[in-house]
Amino acid sequence: MIAIHRLADRRFAPWKNGGGQTAEIICQPPGAGIDDFAWRISTARVAASGPFSTFPGVARTLCVLEGGPMVLAFDDGRTETVTETSGPVRFSGDIGCQATLTGPALLDLNVMCRAPYGCHVGPTWSETLKQVVARYLLALADGAGLSRYDLVELDPHQPPPAAAGLCIDILEG
Repeated sequence: MIAIHRLADRRFAPWKNGGGQTAEIICQPPGAGIDDFAWRISTARVAASGPFSTFPGVARTLCVLEGGPMVLAFDDGRTETVTETSGPVRFSGDIGCQATLTGPALLDLNVMCRAPYGCHVGPTWSETLKQVVARYLLALADGAGLSRYDLVELDPHQPPPAAAGLCIDILEG
């Protein structure tokens, strides 16, 4: 384990478009702004339906951690329903997206990457041949010294541990 990014340390701020709140957990390079990060992991509170901000050149991966569901309607005609059990939804930050809550307010996890970076988010570690440059485990329950939604930074050069949460690999290539 390299570091623990505690839920208790997160501070929520308005979204880029002002329609919700986000709490950045980590971004690279450190101190980068919303327009110049290479990759970024954050959580967001979504309490009302509305548009998502666009992020040209950014690949986005989103999953609902609690609450919802939420229907995402993209300007290209695609729709996706995201729930606590549906797994992550991947989409381009280049296209417009309208979010419609069909249940209670929710908390989601967002991983955003600019080329040459990408990500794998899910219940297991990536099996891709791309190089893992950063590895994180999001705790989904309290235990083992962690609180729910703490993000544990792991050594990407060591074999990954058995997953006991949501696995996040940042990939290059």
